[in-house]
Amino acid sequence: MAVEDGVFVCEAASLLDGGKGVRFPVLAFGQAATGFVVRYAGKPYAYLNRCAHVPIELDWKQGDFFESGGLYLMCQTHGAVYAPDTGKCAGGPCRGGRLHPIPVVERDGGVWWQPEGRIRALADNTAI
Repeated sequence: MAVEDGVFVCEAASLLDGGKGVRFPVLAFGQAATGFVVRYAGKPYAYLNRCAHVPIELDWKQGDFFESGGLYLMCQTHGAVYAPDTGKCAGGPCRGGRLHPIPVVERDGGVWWQPEGRIRALADNTAI
C-alpha cells in the first residue's frame, strides 16, 4: 500500500479501550520522533508522542499512555493529563496546551495513520 493510502501501525484488535498504546516512527518538524495510537470509547486516536508542557515523550514505560483509571492520557514525567479524544490538556502543568493530533483510521482489520503537513513517514515504519 502506498503512503498516500496511509501507513500501517498495528492490528486493530491489539488496541483495547484505555489499554496500552502502540508507538510508531514519524518525521516530525524535520526530526525523527514517535507517534502513538490508543483506543478510547471504541475509536483509535493518535498523537505525536510529545508532551505540551515540556517536549518529552509521554510514556516512560513503553506503551503506557493512560493513567491508572484509563480516562486520561498522562505524561509520566510531570503528570500533565490530556483528554484522549481531543488531546486537550485536562490538568497539570500543560495549562491550556494540547497534544499534536495525527490522523488515523481503522480499516481492513488494522489501524493506519496518514502522513500530512509536518508529520511525515520515515523510511522504516515498524512500530517502536
